[in-house]
Amino acid sequence: MDMDIPGDKRLAAAVVMHKGRVLLVRRSETERFLPRVWGVPCGKLNPGESPEDGVLRELKEETGLLGEVVRKVGESSFVSEYRGHEVKNWQDNFLVRPLSRHITLPEPDQAYAWLSPAELSTVDIDEYNLEIVRQALQRP
Repeated sequence: MDMDIPGDKRLAAAVVMHKGRVLLVRRSETERFLPRVWGVPCGKLNPGESPEDGVLRELKEETGLLGEVVRKVGESSFVSEYRGHEVKNWQDNFLVRPLSRHITLPEPDQAYAWLSPAELSTVDIDEYNLEIVRQALQRP
């Protein structure tokens, strides 16, 4: 089997909410995918890693925050291309409560903001990320 061709990819996203505000992070200029666009912390799961573990690991890597999963709020999927092959990306989205407060971002040109639902449209956020936040804002 050709190991260069990935199968389905699994991701997890964290909608971090504190006092009615959602944490959004602006992607670095250096990102190939959606540079400088705002979104929720999200990343690929490691092999064998549960989505719940993965979302908290990614949150820590991307923001320095410790968190706990409140609940899964939904799923999303998208198709990406990898060396000419279509890859299906499956993503679990979680509502996460922050257990720490100090945010550290990996790249110096990144930024973060705690936004109320009404303020989400004031930043350059893409429809995909907006939908993830909407999932979390719906009452269970």
